[in-house]
Amino acid sequence: MTAVRPGYVVRRAADAPTVPCPCGDSTRVLTAADGAPCSLHVTSIRDATRHYHRDTTEVYFILSGTGKIELNGDWHELEPGTVVWIEPGTRHRLVSSGGVKTVVFALPAFNPADEFFD
Repeated sequence: MTAVRPGYVVRRAADAPTVPCPCGDSTRVLTAADGAPCSLHVTSIRDATRHYHRDTTEVYFILSGTGKIELNGDWHELEPGTVVWIEPGTRHRLVSSGGVKTVVFALPAFNPADEFFD
């Protein structure tokens, strides 16, 4: 079920498109195309490519799996329930041998033109 009306969007993750991305596979539950000022993706990650955003702040909320995230060269362990706040300009990547499923909240909404790779 998806309802997109002036003033709101209601969508089940099961109805959202899943697309490949440099981090893995991302289910795009809420996007700029919906008119939202932010985005919310559910992303499965094993070995992300290190990157940064010039304009976007991201928040990761780990749903399942374990792994490590690199933030400006520092490594941090991840497990379900962990929150990671990533400011613009912070180089980051997540790695996990078994895979991690995470909610990725972005403000402003994710824009592929704001994704830069080293």
